[in-house]
Amino acid sequence: MAEEQKHHHLFHHKKEEEGPVDYEKKEKHHKHKEEIGGLTAVVPGGYALHEKHQAKKDPENAHNHKTKEEIAAVAALGGAGFAFHEHHKKKDAKHHQ
Repeated sequence: MAEEQKHHHLFHHKKEEEGPVDYEKKEKHHKHKEEIGGLTAVVPGGYALHEKHQAKKDPENAHNHKTKEEIAAVAALGGAGFAFHEHHKKKDAKHHQ
């Protein structure tokens, strides 16, 4: 009979090597991601303030501006939550050093 063929999987996951963990590298990685999370909180927050101002300035389209403001506020909240999460991951990595 023919040789059995292994199934080809769409996603190949690397198995993490079991060795010493570089916690300093992990700390730097989470610090970088925390800073990115902070930016993703600030930028949509600024846009939300802009849309709030536009809603007052343009009463005919106030509903549209209000909707955009609320969406930007949720995006800012998500970014802040991500930054908070990464801050704690960074603290855990620092604690293990």
